[in-house]
Amino acid sequence: MEKKDGLIILIEGAIITALAQALNYIPHSVGASSIEVVYGLVPMVIFALRRGLKPGLTAGLVWGILDLILRGFSSGGFLNPLQGFIEYPIAFAAIGLAGIGSTRVKEKIQEGKSTFFVILIYSTIGFFAKYFLHFIAGGIYWGLYAPKNMNPWIYSLVINGGSFLANLIMLSIILVFLNRFINRIIKV
Repeated sequence: MEKKDGLIILIEGAIITALAQALNYIPHSVGASSIEVVYGLVPMVIFALRRGLKPGLTAGLVWGILDLILRGFSSGGFLNPLQGFIEYPIAFAAIGLAGIGSTRVKEKIQEGKSTFFVILIYSTIGFFAKYFLHFIAGGIYWGLYAPKNMNPWIYSLVINGGSFLANLIMLSIILVFLNRFINRIIKV
């Protein structure tokens, strides 16, 4: 039975990864800034909470590689191989850290208690890890693109911190809309 479960998780991860990538093609910049709302984060954290840490990290890693191939190369989304590696496969895999809360969320579901804040807390861990890696890469590699006379680390903090907050707000709003269904979605 374990082999069949593994195959189901693999197929589910592939579908979620494809969905996350497809959602990446929806315009997602906030105003004229570089702050972005990444819609694919929502299905990815739900998958990580549903299936756990290892499947979540794996799906995020595959999504990062896929995004690097489909969008990174064509849009000039990286300046050198190390920066591309940090901002695509590693940062995207970090979203899967939300999966550390899988057991806790499922316990809350079993107890019949609200999962909103628990999902938000563990999603915050995944989001924070992703945008922290983007912040580091931004300070080191993208500093040349900071406005004149602005510290590149401050610039990276504003852009990546803003993206982190925008995505957390987006997730909160979506969780409110999914409130009636989220427990059935996460429960395996």
